[in-house]
Amino acid sequence: MDALGNPLRIILTVGQRADITQAKELVVGYEPAALLADRGYDADKLIDWLDEHQIEVVIPAKLNRLEQRVIDKNLYRDRNKVERFFNKLKAYRRVATRYEKTASSFAGFVYVASAMILLH
Repeated sequence: MDALGNPLRIILTVGQRADITQAKELVVGYEPAALLADRGYDADKLIDWLDEHQIEVVIPAKLNRLEQRVIDKNLYRDRNKVERFFNKLKAYRRVATRYEKTASSFAGFVYVASAMILLH
C-alpha cells in the first residue's frame, strides 16, 4: 500500500502459507520509508533485512520477545488503510467467496476488483 491506501502489488499465496513469506517480495522494487505491519511480521530475519535497506520498521514486537521495540504509534495507525482495503475487496462477492478453481482466474478477479476500488 502507498500512503493513500492504494495497493502497489498483490501476490496470491495458498491459504496455509504465512503472509510474512511474501513480505520481501512485496517491498522489492519500491523505496518505502517505512514498513507497517502487525505482530505476525515480527521476525528477526525480516527486521534485519529492513534495517539493511534503511526501511523504518513499524512492527509491534510480539509479547514474548525479550527486548520490546518502540514504534511510532501515530505512523502505525496508518496500517488501518490496509485493513480497510481488504474490507472493500471482500465486498465483491466473487472475490470473497472464491468461486474460481484456478489461482490465475481468481487473481484476475482480485485485480479487476482492485481496479474498481481505485477508480471509485
